Amino acid sequence: MSVSAQEIPIEYLTMQLGPDEQQYSNTILENEIAGVSIEHFILTGNVVKKESRPKGYKTIYLFINGRGDVIIDTKNYDIIPEAILLPNAVQEISITAVKNDTLHYLKITSALTEQDIVDLDQFPEENTQKAYFTNFSDCEAYTEEIKSLKTVSRTVLPNKYIPRMAMGTVETAGPDKVSPHEHPMLEQLFLGLSGNHAVVHADGAHVDFPAYSILHIPLGSNHSVEAGKGDKMHYLWMDFFLDKKGEE
Repeated sequence: MSVSAQEIPIEYLTMQLGPDEQQYSNTILENEIAGVSIEHFILTGNVVKKESRPKGYKTIYLFINGRGDVIIDTKNYDIIPEAILLPNAVQEISITAVKNDTLHYLKITSALTEQDIVDLDQFPEENTQKAYFTNFSDCEAYTEEIKSLKTVSRTVLPNKYIPRMAMGTVETAGPDKVSPHEHPMLEQLFLGLSGNHAVVHADGAHVDFPAYSILHIPLGSNHSVEAGKGDKMHYLWMDFFLDKKGEE
């Protein structure tokens, strides 16, 4: 039975600037997850995007396509996709694309609850004060029963950095799948990375899941991901736990 893909909310990122445009921004999956906002930015030319640290929030930057530079606490770092930046206590950062390239990144902002603020004080100081910047491919690998032995999974954002939040990547060649499972204690987003060509199932619904798309797994649904022969599965999962008890 063919089920409407609208049961799995999905948006496709704009990957081209318009004529004479040097920057672009758009809100993605607005109001899908309470307390979480997602913005897609594109920069090229001499545009410098300055970002400051908002009080009461934690912000993550996911650099997904193109090369650029980011200045963190007066130090310049090369952006080579795919990479993550959590500024933490750094007050301001500056982001630019390298000459003759176009940089794409997502800005994910999560509101902190009163309990989150208490928990942050208990986290290792290095995790909450020092900027965290790394490429996905350099992150620690892990295994999971719902995935095949040939699947490479990496923890991109471990716990104890931001309360109730974690991120990781999944990469494999089809035919392969992430077996059906459910987790009613958290909201989850999937971001298709370079080369991704998969199908996501959630209860009775299914949707094609290409590169540079982002979808919301319906809360509590029994969901899975599969890639056919000759296809590639390559995506980032983002977990947003509903509360501290659920994360534990």
